[in-house]
Amino acid sequence: MSLNLEKYQALATLLEELRLDVTTTQLNTPDELRQRLAALQQMYQQQIVPLTEEDSRVQSYRTEISKQLRLLEIDVMFFQGARQASTVKTRLQTIGDRLTTLIQYCDAILQQQKNK
Repeated sequence: MSLNLEKYQALATLLEELRLDVTTTQLNTPDELRQRLAALQQMYQQQIVPLTEEDSRVQSYRTEISKQLRLLEIDVMFFQGARQASTVKTRLQTIGDRLTTLIQYCDAILQQQKNK
């Protein structure tokens, strides 16, 4: 497996772990979720952003991943502001859906790279 593939696989694994924790309510506080998101964003900025990609599809996926990470950050802020149980549940569902989308983008990149 190439180094690039390993980095995308690591990102997908982090996303899957976070999604599992969100969907099974393993995260105890909004602060914990925010910290996990910050670590995820830092990993993306340090490991994925510097990679050079010649394939335009991979570049498109990376653009979408960046956008979805920013939207995820906003979702987490809304989650932090939620006071009612129904709102908390809705926000967690939205965060889980966003993480699923991010995982799908990573999987698409991995498939693209493997098919080369």
